[in-house]
Amino acid sequence: MPPETATAVLHRAADLEKALRKVIRGKDDVIRLALVSMLARGHLLIEGVPGVGKTTLGQALARALDCSFQRVQFTSDMLPSDVIGISIYSAVEQQFEFKRGPVFCNVLLADEINRTTPKTQSALLEAMNEGQVTVDAHSYPLPQPFLVIATQNPVEHHGTYPLPESQLDRFLMRVRMGYPDGNAEREILRSEAGTAQLEILQPVLTSAEVLEMQQAVTRVRVDDSLVSYTLAIVRKTRESEHFSLGVSPRGSQMLYRAAQAMAFLDGRNFCVPEDFKPLVVPVFAHRVVADAPASSTLKKSEQAEQIIQEIVDSVPVPV
Repeated sequence: MPPETATAVLHRAADLEKALRKVIRGKDDVIRLALVSMLARGHLLIEGVPGVGKTTLGQALARALDCSFQRVQFTSDMLPSDVIGISIYSAVEQQFEFKRGPVFCNVLLADEINRTTPKTQSALLEAMNEGQVTVDAHSYPLPQPFLVIATQNPVEHHGTYPLPESQLDRFLMRVRMGYPDGNAEREILRSEAGTAQLEILQPVLTSAEVLEMQQAVTRVRVDDSLVSYTLAIVRKTRESEHFSLGVSPRGSQMLYRAAQAMAFLDGRNFCVPEDFKPLVVPVFAHRVVADAPASSTLKKSEQAEQIIQEIVDSVPVPV
């Protein structure tokens, strides 16, 4: 990519981040992680209590991209065909015709994904991993780029089904959206944030530009010392007595790609340790299974994050 083109692309990425910050106040770190997921060709799982802006973030990102967008509100009575589509017999053509479901879009907002049954949740596995859907022995490619932004309520809430490990592993990262701090919440109340800003949000990037950025991210250089640093952290999660399940090889690949995207957003064509460290917990924490002791007051997910952070602090950073 010529230098002037690379500079222009970086400006567009900065414009996208700025536009999202006008809609989601006080959550700059979550916005950055959402952009990292998109540029790393991954999917994003947003967890939080109702009313903190999870759905708004998904809608804002979709509106800021000049791409096709579908929102699916997951409920307990949904079927897999409600997501991927269904084959219907046509009396005119005298053959079955495939009616595409909402998954055939660039950005799919899977709202409250853990309120539907595991059978319906699993309908997204092939789409998220391979960018295609198979129905009646026929495979149908999905539009590119393809990004799933899923929101979920904490599993302690009524009417939720915990996502299985195979489903969680398809998400590049899981981020939490907690309550805003006092200043951010005051700004939300005093300004036309949220819905009003969302309605006037204009597209910043096209699908072609997103694909161009994703290709540029793959060209970001990663020194071998940073690969060894990543593998050292992964090995400790597999050897830890606190985990019954460590990070998979897919998890290592996801961290590698996410770090490349982080460096790209910072305007560099090479990675540094600071690109990896803040991403380890959001990329790894949902891929491990913690053996929480009976005396622990922390939820398993919170304990996993705490242990992984301790592992990160214990592994020497390459210089």
